[in-house]
Amino acid sequence: MEYDYVIVGAGSAGCVLAARLSEDPGVTVALIEAGGPDKKMEIHIPAAFPKVFKTAYDWNYTTSKQAELAGRELYWPRGRVLGGSSSINAMMWVRGVREDYDGWEVPGWSYDEVLPYFQKAEKRIGSNTGGVYGTDGPLHVEEQRSPNVTTLAFLKACEELGYTRLDELNGPTNEGFSITPVTQKKGRRWSAHDAYLKPNLSRPNLTVITDKQVSKVLVEDGRATGVLAGSQEIDARREVILSAGAIGSPQLLMLSGIGAPDLLAEHGIDLVHAAPQVGEHLEDHLSVGVMRQCPQKVTLSGADNPLNLAKYLLFKKGPFSTNVGEAVVFLKSDPALEAPDLELIFAPGPFVNHGLDEPTGEGVTVGVVLLQPDSIGRITLASADAAVHPVLEPAYLTGESDLKRLLFGMHAAEKLLASAAMKDYVGEPYAPYPGDADEDALEQHVRANSETLYHPVGTCHMGTAETSVVDPDLRVRGIAGLRVADASIMPRINRGHTHAPSVMIGEKAADLIKNP
Repeated sequence: MEYDYVIVGAGSAGCVLAARLSEDPGVTVALIEAGGPDKKMEIHIPAAFPKVFKTAYDWNYTTSKQAELAGRELYWPRGRVLGGSSSINAMMWVRGVREDYDGWEVPGWSYDEVLPYFQKAEKRIGSNTGGVYGTDGPLHVEEQRSPNVTTLAFLKACEELGYTRLDELNGPTNEGFSITPVTQKKGRRWSAHDAYLKPNLSRPNLTVITDKQVSKVLVEDGRATGVLAGSQEIDARREVILSAGAIGSPQLLMLSGIGAPDLLAEHGIDLVHAAPQVGEHLEDHLSVGVMRQCPQKVTLSGADNPLNLAKYLLFKKGPFSTNVGEAVVFLKSDPALEAPDLELIFAPGPFVNHGLDEPTGEGVTVGVVLLQPDSIGRITLASADAAVHPVLEPAYLTGESDLKRLLFGMHAAEKLLASAAMKDYVGEPYAPYPGDADEDALEQHVRANSETLYHPVGTCHMGTAETSVVDPDLRVRGIAGLRVADASIMPRINRGHTHAPSVMIGEKAADLIKNP
């Protein structure tokens, strides 16, 4: 089987690339996904996303033991399905800010240069003050359809405490508060698969191959010529493009002999090209929950009932339409900072263990997120077998200031929950949160209960230096005909979420390929 372009991974960037490259009827495109179709009903019902975790639609990764997090191994859900993680995420469309992209200091990737690609993707339904969003793209970005009463109270609390109400969350700065815009279409999840792939499946030049895990990029005389998927060779006349994500893309490069020579030798992999930075520069957003009981039966606890399901199925409204993270506040731990380094996400329910644990009562959660961690980790191989998960070493809280800033965010969350606006909805601490106790108790809570916010990036980082894994055109250094286009190329994690920039990267990558 031979195609002009072979794309590995049908996630947020891969679906974009498949759609954009196949716009040219003169080229052939193959998109290969390790998972299958998005048939599971819970994928499409917004509030049900935790029910997809640890199923066949999830890679179900686990980190190494984290010394600064009480020796815990953290669970990392990642989508193994058409749409990738955009099919199992919380649908929050949060781009990040000007300082993120300008701070990359990579030609062609400044804020002003990437903004058109965000807008090209977006089909904003609802508020669009100042033309912040695009309106003609395939990816629907809509308002929350049925925000919870506690969410509306939380927004009033933000105003009460003097935070700035943002006209639009996704402007060039995000310091302040907003209800969360979501990637939904009329109350239904609208993944990258829904937006980019499904409408174009009838194109004769686009082939989508599911349930096939790529184990190797084939390289001859310094050029990528195709991939090995199972026992099948799939050849690429022009390019192989890896969009397998911040875990899958570096793993695949290393399995293909592109990586640190010592590591490859350790696993008996023949060296094709020495690239010591593959798998390095791993960054992620760490989050810890500030949770309080709610004295009223108004939260998402107990909302999973036949009446609410019927309301959703008939009208696409009610608790089943929620993305759970209904409102956000972006703030600085130090006023001297150029942009916010903390995010507070309000959930109108107790969100414990990734939502996998059933609530034991009514409650609300403020997730405190460290946006600009000092902690830098890495991904390495555990085996030369592609079926064996790589070793994930995020090195949480090894950065000097990370814990201090998380504690600052927890105090800020408590002040919001203690506001007059929230008094009717906030009671005693909801276990395992100890309440606004002494610093030692809060520190113990962080170490024992913090979790990923599902945003790993940076493991095939882009740059102008010869040591970077990919160049500003996303070409893998040292190998012709091979690019990486996904969150792994980000030189620094953004002060937002990673679905939006992954889509942007897919849009820009397609442009770079079509217009060299």
